[in-house]
Amino acid sequence: MSRVEGRHHLARPAVAQPPVAQPAEAATVAAPSGVVAVVRDRLAARGMDPVVLAEEVRDAAAARGVVLGVDDLMSAASAVTADLWGLGPLEGLVRDPGVTDVVVNGGGAVYVDRGGGLEACDVRLSGEDAARALAVRLASSAGRRLDDASPWVDARLPGGLRLHAVLPPIAPAGTHLSLRVLCRATWTLRGLVAAGSVPPEWAEVLDALVARRAAFLVSGGTGAGKTTLLSALLSLVPPRERIVLVEDVGELYPDHPHVVRLEARPANVEGRGGVNLEVLVRQALRMRPDRIVVGECRGAEVRDLLAALNTGHAGGCGTVHANSAAEVPARLEALGALAGMSPESVRLQSRAALDAVVHVRRDQGRRVVSEIASFAPDGQVQPAMVRIEPSRRLRAPGLQEAPGLQEGPGPQEGPGPQEAPGPQEAPGWQVAPGWQVGPGWPRLAERLGLR
Repeated sequence: MSRVEGRHHLARPAVAQPPVAQPAEAATVAAPSGVVAVVRDRLAARGMDPVVLAEEVRDAAAARGVVLGVDDLMSAASAVTADLWGLGPLEGLVRDPGVTDVVVNGGGAVYVDRGGGLEACDVRLSGEDAARALAVRLASSAGRRLDDASPWVDARLPGGLRLHAVLPPIAPAGTHLSLRVLCRATWTLRGLVAAGSVPPEWAEVLDALVARRAAFLVSGGTGAGKTTLLSALLSLVPPRERIVLVEDVGELYPDHPHVVRLEARPANVEGRGGVNLEVLVRQALRMRPDRIVVGECRGAEVRDLLAALNTGHAGGCGTVHANSAAEVPARLEALGALAGMSPESVRLQSRAALDAVVHVRRDQGRRVVSEIASFAPDGQVQPAMVRIEPSRRLRAPGLQEAPGLQEGPGPQEGPGPQEAPGPQEAPGWQVAPGWQVGPGWPRLAERLGLR
């Protein structure tokens, strides 16, 4: 995905004579104290323009007895731009290619996530007033309201950054901001394998899910990498097919030539004009889609998605929050209840519509595909039940392993010639280096045309 866009990039101002350089010991100046306030007042009267801004910064600095060189002038202008219209002190953090999240706690403490969990950084907002002003300004730039009457906001900023902010009194300690930085590069399936997020032996399975137009869900927790994986898989869709993306906030950016985007719209301050995902899924059905994708199933839209997948729209997919693949049916039932569906209806439609669940997890900052599972066929479960059959699962700390399994050199049909099955060995499981082959694999392999 691309870098965060929408920031002001200043061109060098046209000047008749080059600025006078300062002595070396005083050459580096970055928005001297007091310059921002002076420039803010002047720009309020003159309007925003790169040349005007550079002139105001130069004049404000000169009034304080400082002469700026060209590089220092542009640096100070950029700092003023960030403070007045951008992310202020957070601007440099979100530009860091390794940062995925930036959070501000009440009081102004700033933390970043570079893939290994949140860590404190040297940047800090000056206090509650600065944090609140920044949150209100960012919400306004996204066309949203943030004040005492509406003390929270969840929105996407013009450059693609995802913003969540809460104000007192619902956040007693002060204003809290959470910024999710969209991935700056479009990951491919091969790239995820090289990064260690996908076991190499599983890439063929994930590729086949797309090629054979299987309907699947990517499950996992917040920040586990669901969107990144789904974008990579959607990039495998043949170019002749039309993908219609339905999202609450746009985060999926597959490398594909024919992508149509539909995004939800919140209600205005009067509570009118809102368009939710449920409505957008229905609209997507009328847009001649080859693949319908719901970025995140978290409400009544699951009813329309299941209906679409059961009425000839093969190859649809989406993401859902769940702790494991086995818990996806329960999550779908809970979401279906929001749409007025009975548990039995959700189970029957889920089993008929969905072929697989791909579960991702985050372990000590590392995002990995930890399980691929399938829905048991109708003949293997009671009509009122849905069972997830594990097909492939990583063997790693924190994951429940089938009892009696031992590490082996590769897939095995059963115990070795000198071995006897353990008394509690789970039937139908095979062993592979670092992962297991589950009892659901033969049926899923047949569905995907794999052996």
